[in-house]
Amino acid sequence: MSTSLVIMAAGMGSRYGGNKQTDSIGPHGEILMEYSIYDAVEAGFDQVVFIIKPEMETSFRERYGNKIAQKVKVAYAFQSFDSVPDFYQIPAERVKPFGTAHAVLCARDVVDGPFAVINADDYYGKTAFRSMYEKLQELAPAGEAAMVGYRLRNTVSENGHVTRGVCKVADGRLEEVVETYKIMPFPDGTIRDVNEDPNGVLLDPDCLVSMNFWGFTPWIFEKLEDAFTAFLKALAPEDIKAECLLPAVVDQQMKAGNLVTYVLSTDAVWFGVTYREDKAYVQEELRKLHEAGDYPDSLY
Repeated sequence: MSTSLVIMAAGMGSRYGGNKQTDSIGPHGEILMEYSIYDAVEAGFDQVVFIIKPEMETSFRERYGNKIAQKVKVAYAFQSFDSVPDFYQIPAERVKPFGTAHAVLCARDVVDGPFAVINADDYYGKTAFRSMYEKLQELAPAGEAAMVGYRLRNTVSENGHVTRGVCKVADGRLEEVVETYKIMPFPDGTIRDVNEDPNGVLLDPDCLVSMNFWGFTPWIFEKLEDAFTAFLKALAPEDIKAECLLPAVVDQQMKAGNLVTYVLSTDAVWFGVTYREDKAYVQEELRKLHEAGDYPDSLY
């Protein structure tokens, strides 16, 4: 039985203006995903699962997968319309994938033990992977999960709005996660949600948010399948952009009393690239980490 790191890398990166998941950003040409894998293997993870589009497979294996497979077991899962249940007729106009819950569900056949889920285009920090690995070894086979939380103020972009799962936490457990779609810093130093009000709804800069760093056991796959089926049955034919999101499914399961989600405390620093203008900052932060000795010149 493996402890797997599942990496969601099938996203389209529309706001970035290109495929940010495979954009070289480290001082020696590294992509952000490679830092996560390096940190996860160092923490104890022994399998990496890449969730990609089928058309990415050949180039992805040649550029990343084969060299990473020399250090850790690698498996692939494919997020495509072919994995959508037959009862749902996919609109001809739809090009957008069906979201993170569907992405994780696509990894069901290659995960046989506890696993963490992350985005390909975020940097989560070494201690976050250590904390998650340790917690995964303790999770009950059913009904328990974990999440690494980050302070909202450390996850916004000066270059536009971002989507974050805003969390309510009590006694180390997640009580609620609300996917909030247009969060941005204002000139007065506040952070606001402008999704429905251009003046913005004030948010606590120190509140915890989900950056899609989750820990589960295979028990979650049945719940994801049920949620995705219900999502598709309720989806209007003209809605070609709606997504079934992992935080929303977690929230549903918690409110139904089926799931306890532990929030892991960590001093790890998060950063990511949502917009192309974010790239220079992330490049500089990675350069500093290499110079400090946190990473070698060659990760693989």
